Amino acid sequence: MPHASMTRRITDFANRADPYPVYEELRSTPVLHEEEGGPYIISSYYDIKALLHDPRVSSDAANLAAAGDDALASTEETGGLPPSFLRLDPPEHDRLRRIANSAFGPPHRPRRIDGLRGQMREIVTELIDAFGDAREIDVVDRFAYPFPVTVICRLLGVPREDEPRFRAWVDPLVATLDPETRRGTDADAATAAREARMQLGMYLSGLVEERAGEPRDDLLSDLVNSRGPDGSLTMMEVLSTAVLLLIAGHETTVNLITNGMLTLLRHPEILRRLREDPGLSVNIVEELLRYEPPVQLVPQRTCIADIEVRGVTIPKGSRIWLVLAAGNRDPERFEDPGRFDPDRGDIQHLGFGSGIHSCFGAPLARLETQIALSELARRLVDPRLVEDPPPYRPNAVLRGPRHLGIAFEGLR
Repeated sequence: MPHASMTRRITDFANRADPYPVYEELRSTPVLHEEEGGPYIISSYYDIKALLHDPRVSSDAANLAAAGDDALASTEETGGLPPSFLRLDPPEHDRLRRIANSAFGPPHRPRRIDGLRGQMREIVTELIDAFGDAREIDVVDRFAYPFPVTVICRLLGVPREDEPRFRAWVDPLVATLDPETRRGTDADAATAAREARMQLGMYLSGLVEERAGEPRDDLLSDLVNSRGPDGSLTMMEVLSTAVLLLIAGHETTVNLITNGMLTLLRHPEILRRLREDPGLSVNIVEELLRYEPPVQLVPQRTCIADIEVRGVTIPKGSRIWLVLAAGNRDPERFEDPGRFDPDRGDIQHLGFGSGIHSCFGAPLARLETQIALSELARRLVDPRLVEDPPPYRPNAVLRGPRHLGIAFEGLR
């Protein structure tokens, strides 16, 4: 039986529970190109960081299609909505992101995220209280999913009674981020994603029309009524941005919280420290973003000019995979990178990417995860894993457990 290519091993579900040995092997060839028309895979910290800031690397869905990955582009451009700014290059990317950011945070809305702190604590308390007399729960279904999806819906202004409808729309959209899915292993994935994107867009268009006539104190109202030096958003741009924020605003955080709880249960001495000192959650979350990042790789990039990396010329028009999780454990950058250590003095991770496409919602994800982990640590009595490793989601890009069963003796 022929040896599987490294490209296949990165996306192979058999390696999902522990992909890090594959990444370690990958770093021995920092610029890997295995087959004609295949991606150039970049795995070292400094190379990834440089390329994330390189204007010759494009995120435009049209360039990705031209490079031979048209499944993602067709998913983004159908369903009645244009690509989000995540799939655009400057200057259009910059204009849309600036308008969205003015509604999301400083300088126009400096307290929007921090102002949610009280509501976040209330939501977390309600979710943990709802464990009741149970002595075993699934952290994903009972906590890590409902918490961030509730927060992003409140932020956007989605009515609470509609929150449960979103998972059916979000799951097929997230599935198309996986290179294995886009390679055609699931012929129905693109169709399901287009349908979900259309339904989500139609639902949000109703909310947008309401906010245009009667603005409220929510993110959707600000997007609809934005007027500034960058102009305003069209109806379609509002919808595309709202869909992006809804998906990106919770899916990665679900994995960050779940990966965090799994890691803490594997390091009980750090879990104990967090219980005694909730302030440690700030460093814990940063180290988690390095050690177990929810976004493992960025496969949606193409070269719009020849680029030389470590003596290898990546030709114009080539696809690039940036394996963030491999860079986060690069011994050239981090001492003892395979050790989970929230006391590191320098945790400049790639967990939120870098450059113009760095994670738009990083402040929100940080705060949510800090509150979630510190409260779970404080309130669960003697928590322990039911199964290690837990069952993982199939997605190689957004990596995290599908379920995380934990047993405990009660609630504090």
